[in-house]
Amino acid sequence: MSIIDKEEPEFNPLKEKLHELIFEADTKTGKFFDILLIVLILASVIVVMLESVESINSKYNHIFNILEWIFTIFFTLEYILRLYIVYRPMKYALSFFGIVDLLAILPSYLSFFLVGSESLLVIRALRLLRVFRIFKLANFTREGQIILIAMRKSVRKILVFLVFVLLLVTIFGSIMYLIEGHDNSGFDSIPRSVYWAIVTLTTVGYGDISPVTPIGQFLAAIVMMLGYAVIAVPTGIVTAELAYSKKDYNTQVCRYCAREGHHDDAKFCYGCGEKLNIE
Repeated sequence: MSIIDKEEPEFNPLKEKLHELIFEADTKTGKFFDILLIVLILASVIVVMLESVESINSKYNHIFNILEWIFTIFFTLEYILRLYIVYRPMKYALSFFGIVDLLAILPSYLSFFLVGSESLLVIRALRLLRVFRIFKLANFTREGQIILIAMRKSVRKILVFLVFVLLLVTIFGSIMYLIEGHDNSGFDSIPRSVYWAIVTLTTVGYGDISPVTPIGQFLAAIVMMLGYAVIAVPTGIVTAELAYSKKDYNTQVCRYCAREGHHDDAKFCYGCGEKLNIE
């Protein structure tokens, strides 16, 4: 059984230079591009916000429209270039930043068919997450990756805890219905009583439903005290995972799928498995 090695893509000097400019933040040109991108994103979000103010929009609507299309054209060209640069465009297109980049330009084009879709342009604010790469802010990138890893590892534990909480509120809601479920009472059904239990256990406390009997108030006090545990347990789960997830990360970006946030000793991409350009 022979092993067939993957064919390396043909070296493209233009792609390499553009990759260094658009995806990397190590060079002066890459850093400048990132700063320019952040400035334009902020400016576009501010324009969208100002457009929502009727008194300002009535005076400067024409200017806002021109600026909006300038931003849209720039972001469209940037998105196309990102797809062109990476060796596996679909990997980037389906990544978090790839989807956000696409959503950042779609509303402008949708405005031809759907009135009011321009307001969705505020989603461009999500692209400000790229600011962590500027000036090689590895500490921010590393800490962000640690949090994400800890949250992924905590998912199963938190889901088990949420199932337990769901059972708990169902039991407390049912008991409260038996205690307070009388005429002119807010606890007129078990689902309504479960709603009260959820609101009370999560310490939200809308106050639209409240027990009036001594036994009901005693049970409510127990649920309120348990509410602190509801907040503390998930926090403890994630905190425990954070203690085990600390590892150094860098800002190396994969040339194939544009995945970033690799360990310092990583030689292959975590997203697609291709070799990183360590040099």
